[in-house]
Amino acid sequence: MGHLEGKVALVTGAARGQGRSHASRLAEDGADVILIDICEDVATSAAGGPRPDDLATTVELVEKSGRRALSIQTDVRDLAAMQEAVARGVAELGRLDIVVANAGIFSCAPVHELTEEQWDTMIDINLSGVWKTVRAAVPTLLEQGEGGSIVLISSTGGTQGFPGFAHYVAAKHGVIGLMRSMANELGAQRIRVNAIQPTSVLTDMIDNPVMYRLFRPDLESPTHEDFREACEASMAILPIPWVDTTDISAAVSWLASDEARYVTGIALPIDAGALVKM
Repeated sequence: MGHLEGKVALVTGAARGQGRSHASRLAEDGADVILIDICEDVATSAAGGPRPDDLATTVELVEKSGRRALSIQTDVRDLAAMQEAVARGVAELGRLDIVVANAGIFSCAPVHELTEEQWDTMIDINLSGVWKTVRAAVPTLLEQGEGGSIVLISSTGGTQGFPGFAHYVAAKHGVIGLMRSMANELGAQRIRVNAIQPTSVLTDMIDNPVMYRLFRPDLESPTHEDFREACEASMAILPIPWVDTTDISAAVSWLASDEARYVTGIALPIDAGALVKM
């Protein structure tokens, strides 16, 4: 029996990358999962968006663990749609205990060259989309009256001021502030709210030519290997270029579980020492 047996989780951005990994790990640990993703391109994102087939693969992974999965194709920027998704998920899976607000995008440009569309889309998805996810889910947690766990995926960019993507950094700083306020608001109802701050995680969001050029602007056509070398040289204390999705998912599952029953209001770095690197 897993430590999440009998619980139901909601994961946004579940079609691939970190979201797929989080959903799979939560299912392995016993939870049924509501899987939410837009499953289409976002114009300003550095990486192409997932497709319905990607979300179907996540469903298969959850079901392979013997758990129920409900996939819903919707946009975290649409509050009414998120409220409908939560209502449908609770109706079909019976309850809601865990919320993982993971959906996000990445783009880059110097702050004085960012377009209004780049700024607005980043904030709408990476910050407002997190709020809309919890705004849709928290009333159910309160109505159930049995507590719950909310995990927001921020970034080391929620503490550090990286150059070249100020809009992303601003959104991820905002996620940390949102988490801290929510932890204070909801603690009396035994709803725990925490954030995770990953360093670079090797997913489609960073494994693309836009990110290669950001890290190796000295090269005309930098490769994945050039990117790897630059990350390993600059990002962390431990001699690695990035962490794996499974490293973040292990933390998600722990924060979601009763093993972390007295943990709330923290920003947990999974960063190979990046936040304390000299």
